[in-house]
Amino acid sequence: MKRVQLFSTFENHSYLEIAISNLEKQGIPREKIYAVPLDKRAETKKLFDTLHSSDGISLIDIGLPLATAFSVITASIGFELAWGPIYWGLIGAGAGFVLGVIIRLIIFWQTEKGQKRVRRKQADLILIVECEASISEKVEKILWEHFAMGLAKVESGT
Repeated sequence: MKRVQLFSTFENHSYLEIAISNLEKQGIPREKIYAVPLDKRAETKKLFDTLHSSDGISLIDIGLPLATAFSVITASIGFELAWGPIYWGLIGAGAGFVLGVIIRLIIFWQTEKGQKRVRRKQADLILIVECEASISEKVEKILWEHFAMGLAKVESGT
Protein backbone atom coordinates (compact mmCIF):
# COMPACT_ATOMS: atom_id res chain seq x y z
CA MET A 1 0.00 0.00 0.00
CA LYS A 2 1.39 3.40 -0.98
CA ARG A 3 1.93 5.95 1.75
CA VAL A 4 2.13 9.69 1.24
CA GLN A 5 3.64 12.39 3.41
CA LEU A 6 2.25 15.88 2.97
CA PHE A 7 4.36 18.80 4.20
CA SER A 8 2.58 22.13 4.58
CA THR A 9 3.47 25.46 6.15
CA PHE A 10 1.05 27.49 8.23
CA GLU A 11 0.85 30.62 10.28
CA ASN A 12 0.18 29.84 13.92
CA HIS A 13 -3.55 30.43 13.69
CA SER A 14 -6.88 28.90 14.62
CA TYR A 15 -7.27 27.65 11.02
CA LEU A 16 -4.45 25.22 11.72
CA GLU A 17 -6.31 23.70 14.68
CA ILE A 18 -9.47 23.38 12.59
CA ALA A 19 -7.46 21.71 9.80
CA ILE A 20 -6.01 19.18 12.26
CA SER A 21 -9.45 18.34 13.66
CA ASN A 22 -10.81 17.90 10.12
CA LEU A 23 -7.91 15.59 9.29
CA GLU A 24 -8.74 13.49 12.34
CA LYS A 25 -12.36 13.34 11.16
CA GLN A 26 -11.09 11.89 7.86
CA GLY A 27 -9.64 8.96 9.81
CA ILE A 28 -6.03 10.04 10.10
CA PRO A 29 -4.78 9.09 13.57
CA ARG A 30 -3.26 11.78 15.76
CA GLU A 31 0.08 9.92 15.72
CA LYS A 32 0.36 10.51 11.96
CA ILE A 33 0.00 14.30 12.24
CA TYR A 34 3.13 16.22 13.24
CA ALA A 35 3.24 19.95 13.90
CA VAL A 36 6.79 21.33 14.04
CA PRO A 37 7.19 24.99 15.11
CA LEU A 38 9.82 27.03 13.31
CA ASP A 39 12.34 29.27 15.05
CA LYS A 40 12.26 32.87 13.87
CA ARG A 41 15.47 34.62 12.97
CA ALA A 42 15.82 37.92 14.74
CA GLU A 43 17.92 39.95 12.34
CA THR A 44 18.37 43.68 12.41
CA LYS A 45 18.97 45.86 9.39
CA LYS A 46 22.60 46.29 8.42
CA LEU A 47 24.06 49.61 7.43
CA PHE A 48 26.20 48.23 4.60
CA ASP A 49 25.34 45.49 2.12
CA THR A 50 27.68 42.65 1.35
CA LEU A 51 28.39 40.98 -1.96
CA HIS A 52 26.02 38.11 -1.14
CA SER A 53 23.17 39.88 0.62
CA SER A 54 21.33 43.12 0.10
CA ASP A 55 18.37 44.46 2.05
CA GLY A 56 17.26 46.91 -0.62
CA ILE A 57 18.32 50.03 1.30
CA SER A 58 20.78 52.30 -0.48
CA LEU A 59 22.75 55.07 1.18
CA ILE A 60 23.59 56.89 -2.06
CA ASP A 61 20.18 57.07 -3.72
CA ILE A 62 19.65 60.63 -2.46
CA GLY A 63 23.33 61.61 -2.52
CA LEU A 64 23.94 61.13 -6.24
CA PRO A 65 21.05 63.32 -7.51
CA LEU A 66 21.96 66.02 -4.97
CA ALA A 67 25.59 65.83 -6.06
CA THR A 68 24.53 66.36 -9.67
CA ALA A 69 22.22 69.26 -8.84
CA PHE A 70 24.71 70.98 -6.55
CA SER A 71 27.57 70.58 -9.04
CA VAL A 72 25.55 72.16 -11.85
CA ILE A 73 24.47 75.07 -9.66
CA THR A 74 27.90 75.73 -8.13
CA ALA A 75 29.67 75.32 -11.49
CA SER A 76 27.44 77.93 -13.07
CA ILE A 77 28.03 80.27 -10.11
CA GLY A 78 31.75 79.42 -10.27
CA PHE A 79 32.17 81.41 -13.50
CA GLU A 80 31.96 84.56 -11.39
CA LEU A 81 33.98 83.29 -8.39
CA ALA A 82 37.75 83.21 -7.90
CA TRP A 83 38.42 79.47 -8.22
CA GLY A 84 36.42 78.99 -11.39
CA PRO A 85 33.63 76.61 -12.41
CA ILE A 86 35.58 73.32 -12.22
CA TYR A 87 36.63 73.65 -8.59
CA TRP A 88 33.25 74.99 -7.50
CA GLY A 89 31.48 72.23 -9.44
CA LEU A 90 33.57 69.61 -7.61
CA ILE A 91 32.95 71.31 -4.27
CA GLY A 92 29.21 71.41 -4.99
CA ALA A 93 29.19 67.73 -6.03
CA GLY A 94 30.97 66.71 -2.82
CA ALA A 95 28.70 68.84 -0.65
CA GLY A 96 25.55 67.49 -2.34
CA PHE A 97 26.70 63.90 -2.00
CA VAL A 98 27.57 64.30 1.69
CA LEU A 99 24.24 66.04 2.35
CA GLY A 100 22.34 63.23 0.59
CA VAL A 101 24.13 60.51 2.58
CA ILE A 102 23.42 62.38 5.83
CA ILE A 103 19.73 62.66 4.91
CA ARG A 104 19.59 58.93 4.10
CA LEU A 105 21.32 58.02 7.40
CA ILE A 106 18.84 60.14 9.36
CA ILE A 107 15.93 58.42 7.59
CA PHE A 108 17.53 55.01 8.23
CA TRP A 109 17.97 55.64 11.95
CA GLN A 110 14.48 57.12 12.33
CA THR A 111 12.78 54.12 10.73
CA GLU A 112 14.97 51.78 12.77
CA LYS A 113 13.81 53.41 16.02
CA GLY A 114 10.18 53.84 15.04
CA GLN A 115 8.16 51.45 13.04
CA LYS A 116 9.58 48.31 11.52
CA ARG A 117 8.95 47.60 7.88
CA VAL A 118 5.76 45.73 7.13
CA ARG A 119 6.72 42.16 6.48
CA ARG A 120 5.04 39.54 4.43
CA LYS A 121 3.30 36.71 6.16
CA GLN A 122 5.78 34.17 7.39
CA ALA A 123 5.30 30.53 8.17
CA ASP A 124 5.26 29.70 11.87
CA LEU A 125 5.18 25.93 11.63
CA ILE A 126 5.36 22.92 9.38
CA LEU A 127 2.53 20.40 9.47
CA ILE A 128 3.48 16.89 8.36
CA VAL A 129 0.65 14.49 7.62
CA GLU A 130 1.29 10.84 6.84
CA CYS A 131 -1.61 9.07 5.14
CA GLU A 132 -2.55 6.54 2.50
CA ALA A 133 -2.30 7.60 -1.12
CA SER A 134 -6.03 6.98 -1.62
CA ILE A 135 -7.03 9.86 0.67
CA SER A 136 -4.12 12.18 -0.07
CA GLU A 137 -6.25 14.33 -2.39
CA LYS A 138 -8.79 14.91 0.40
CA VAL A 139 -6.03 15.75 2.86
CA GLU A 140 -4.46 18.15 0.37
CA LYS A 141 -7.82 19.84 -0.19
CA ILE A 142 -8.35 20.23 3.57
CA LEU A 143 -4.93 21.81 4.00
CA TRP A 144 -5.47 24.29 1.16
CA GLU A 145 -8.96 25.17 2.43
CA HIS A 146 -7.50 26.04 5.82
CA PHE A 147 -4.99 28.49 4.36
CA ALA A 148 -1.81 26.48 4.04
CA MET A 149 0.93 28.77 2.76
CA GLY A 150 2.69 26.02 0.84
CA LEU A 151 2.35 22.27 0.31
CA ALA A 152 4.59 19.44 -0.84
CA LYS A 153 3.82 15.77 -1.34
CA VAL A 154 6.28 12.88 -0.99
CA GLU A 155 5.22 9.38 -1.99
CA SER A 156 6.80 6.25 -0.56
CA GLY A 157 6.40 2.60 -1.51
CA THR A 158 5.61 1.29 1.97
